[in-house]
Amino acid sequence: MEKELWIRIPLSSNYAAAYAAKDADVDVVAAYPITPQTPVVEKIAEFIANGELDAEMIHVESEHSALSACVGAAATGARTFTATSAQGLELMHEILHIASGLRLPIVMAIAARALSAPISIWGDYSDVMNVRDTSWIIMIASTAQEVYDSVIQAYKIAENPNVLLPAMVAYDGFIMSHTYEPVYVAQNRSIILDYIPKKKPVWNVLDVEKPITIGAVGNPDWYYEFKYQQVVAIENSFDVMREAFQEFEKRFGRKYGFIETYNLENSKIGVLTYGGLYGTVQEAVDYLKKTSGLNVAAIKLRVFRPFPQEELLKIIKNLEALIVIDRAISFGAPVEGTVALEAMSIAFKKGVDIPIHSYIASIGQRAVTEEDIVAIVKNSMNLLEKGVRITDKSIYWGVRA
Repeated sequence: MEKELWIRIPLSSNYAAAYAAKDADVDVVAAYPITPQTPVVEKIAEFIANGELDAEMIHVESEHSALSACVGAAATGARTFTATSAQGLELMHEILHIASGLRLPIVMAIAARALSAPISIWGDYSDVMNVRDTSWIIMIASTAQEVYDSVIQAYKIAENPNVLLPAMVAYDGFIMSHTYEPVYVAQNRSIILDYIPKKKPVWNVLDVEKPITIGAVGNPDWYYEFKYQQVVAIENSFDVMREAFQEFEKRFGRKYGFIETYNLENSKIGVLTYGGLYGTVQEAVDYLKKTSGLNVAAIKLRVFRPFPQEELLKIIKNLEALIVIDRAISFGAPVEGTVALEAMSIAFKKGVDIPIHSYIASIGQRAVTEEDIVAIVKNSMNLLEKGVRITDKSIYWGVRA
């Protein structure tokens, strides 16, 4: 990375997302305030007011309208951005499907937050997990630097002609959205636009000179085929994402993939999680190695949709046990941890015989410490000694039941 091209400044993950939108030279931003996302669009409004970004800021009456405005803007070929959280993301739910069905490369930041009721403004991933089947690309960041870089990468991926799907970048509400870290941002957006140049849109755009109909009725003879095109598009995104990550590293020196690992070599137990909790797991891994000589790998799921099953298989096939810590509840599922259930299904499908223990933690931002992670690892070791290979239900860590 050529340091003179970058400036290192303290940013929250919210501000990191805003700086990324600025450096991506977005054309239209539509947003409605909701805690803990609001500082994202406040900062973008400041950029526009100061003349640092030439974009249209649309103030709307709800999150449903915010994403609707983005749909309209993207349909004209504009590079669009929005951000939301929790109930706001749920209010957008109808339009999430419209954006992906119309194949519009909108990018959205999500300060992940618990859902009501009861009212909680604190962070977990209930909102993000609720929208996993909307055909959006979903990346989950664990640092403010990763938020900045992922938003930029999201445009590279979403606007690719072989993808043309919207993308969201999620991160922990409050734990990341409002805490500050040193982040490298571009001194001049030209280096970012060399990576994600603004080109003539390759999707069908609204043009008053050449009128077309967008979003017409899909009757039973054709609707199925449109949905299957989305299946193909999100499958295509694997190779596009891999190339986008590799080019990003080559240009800027920061390396990203679908999954990140820490202390994997010589480890027989892995702890898989996502978001800001990954840092806590890393600290716990260091503690276990230092105090007991136990090698445990920290594994971070960075790309949630499309789910990187081959990448996960390469990691877990050499482990003797996998612990999955989810931060949302899939109510009524055979195992209530969403990522744990997917890991179990992948292992079964590919014939990988590995014990998998599912844990739920940090719901409503209940504190999870390094000591908790250490205790979870030791609890799983006890379960293995008792012959428990697959948890019948998720273990609700830290709940007062």
